[in-house]
Amino acid sequence: MLKKRLMQQKGVSMTISSSLNAGVAGLTANATRLAAISDNIANSATYGYKRMEADFHSMVISSTGGTYSAGGVRSTTQRLISERGALVASSNPTDIAVRGNGFLPVARDSEINTGNGQSQMLLATTGSFRTDSNGYLRSEAGLVLLGWPALPDGTIPTYPRDTTDGLKPVQINVNQFTGEPTTKIDLGVNLPATETEAGADGAPSELSIEYYDNMGTSESVSISFSPTVPATGVSNEWTMTITDSATPGTVIGEYTLTFDDSRTAGGTLASVATLTGGAYDPLTGVLEVTVAGGPMTLNIGEVGTSDGLTQLSDTFAPVSISKDGTPVGNMTSVEVDQNGFVHAFFDTGITKTIYQIPMVSLPNPNGMVALDQQTYLPSPQSGSYFLWDAGDGPTGDIVAFAREESTTDVAGELTAMIETQRAYTSNAKVIQTVDEMLQETANIKR
Repeated sequence: MLKKRLMQQKGVSMTISSSLNAGVAGLTANATRLAAISDNIANSATYGYKRMEADFHSMVISSTGGTYSAGGVRSTTQRLISERGALVASSNPTDIAVRGNGFLPVARDSEINTGNGQSQMLLATTGSFRTDSNGYLRSEAGLVLLGWPALPDGTIPTYPRDTTDGLKPVQINVNQFTGEPTTKIDLGVNLPATETEAGADGAPSELSIEYYDNMGTSESVSISFSPTVPATGVSNEWTMTITDSATPGTVIGEYTLTFDDSRTAGGTLASVATLTGGAYDPLTGVLEVTVAGGPMTLNIGEVGTSDGLTQLSDTFAPVSISKDGTPVGNMTSVEVDQNGFVHAFFDTGITKTIYQIPMVSLPNPNGMVALDQQTYLPSPQSGSYFLWDAGDGPTGDIVAFAREESTTDVAGELTAMIETQRAYTSNAKVIQTVDEMLQETANIKR
């Protein structure tokens, strides 16, 4: 009987001990959950913060002989990186946020400033970027935005999409000058029909058009229209001579213009004969001349149309003259569009693409390693990343003048905190009860 009683006491003691261990495990698990809740509440106003979630897992220990041994509980935590917060407007054009899937590539400024080109790509979903002393788009947390640099003409070369080799820190030269050369001129000019009649004085009509060369310097193309005066009747013929101020005295194009005087097409071009310079295309109305900086096209209108050169009435009138190109201008601002292109705006009215910000996609975003400043590092658990154009593939787009809010729901976290507090108190009560029972067990041996 004594042996049986001792064995019973031993089984009871083991069961009580497992209860104590389960209570301690419960305290630890709920303390972990409370830590996650505290972190979430503390970062409820942190832009781009992704909330932590604590999960509990029961442990079961096999029981025999009519006794049960408590296995307790284990806790795990996970940062829900894939969750997205609401977007709020801001006044800074380089405050950007991701709308939808995908991440922005960034790097620490400390690594970039070393100049060894070994900066590690980190990922973020939002950031407030402004130019620092070196011109880098940098956040207050020390994160520099990464992108693909554009060519001088504003196009983005083909870069590898499965590696960061092509990514460079986005650097803005706020003192940058730029200009665009003039490559085409559209002429809308009326020539006086009376000047090609017999007895006219034959005085040429002069026209000077400003253009910008490859260096942004202002030059001019001078166009002289000299009528052919016949002995009798009307010739309807002009000689157009083109010269360039950059090469004084040099004729860069000379053409014979003949106009139609029929009832249905009177006043329109009938034919253009090339004397010197590029050939005239009657289907497009374009001829090409070569100024000091390179080729330039002049659109004088198609044969049989009145949208270019005409010969009507007795008035010389430059009706409409349009051209491309701009003088040298200063950069005034920088913006990022929804497709990730970084545009520089100049005071001359032109816009130039200088970078493209790719969107980074991963199979399992929640598998990334969470770091400071709401940044994340790809890992084997997150899968291989790929660099997409914003809005392409599985990625969303980029929103400028916006920040992403924290994903913390304060009301939900406070509710969870109350639940955790009750659970913690209950586990503490279990430990207190077990202590009293163990005391009773010890008293039995006396």
